[in-house]
Amino acid sequence: MSGANARPIGVLFVCTGNICRSPMAEGIFRHYVEQAGLSERIRTDSAGTSAWNIGEPPHPGVTALFAERGIRYSHRARVVHPDDVTRFDYIVAAERAHLDILRRIAGGTPVHLSLLLDYAPDLGLRDIPDPYYNGRFREVHDMIDRACRGLLDHIIRVERLM
Repeated sequence: MSGANARPIGVLFVCTGNICRSPMAEGIFRHYVEQAGLSERIRTDSAGTSAWNIGEPPHPGVTALFAERGIRYSHRARVVHPDDVTRFDYIVAAERAHLDILRRIAGGTPVHLSLLLDYAPDLGLRDIPDPYYNGRFREVHDMIDRACRGLLDHIIRVERLM
């Protein structure tokens, strides 16, 4: 994928309702992509495994943290679509239950499926807790932030972007 005319690398973040964890991951990751000067090379999106929140903006806990940390972000919740497995190179799940759903959707399609916390192994967790239920948006933000830095480092190395 290296080279000036290469198709942008697509990264899709997935959680349950697409209003907390996946938009948080997309916003943080996009922020780091912009800081690295890779906005033309990496495109991002997020989606949910359920249709509960389609069309809704991110949870106020997410938007408050983004405002506090200077992250510009706008998104409306959507559900994962079967075409996503061909439109994105990396599909990154918030928890193992999402990964199981994504594997079923992908079937045999070659797409890199992973858990976001795979990119922050020092945290010792696999699943990102859902702040919708526990209200711990700062803690979840910090986990996601660390994992997004690890994911970007991984993509830069594997895709030879720098």
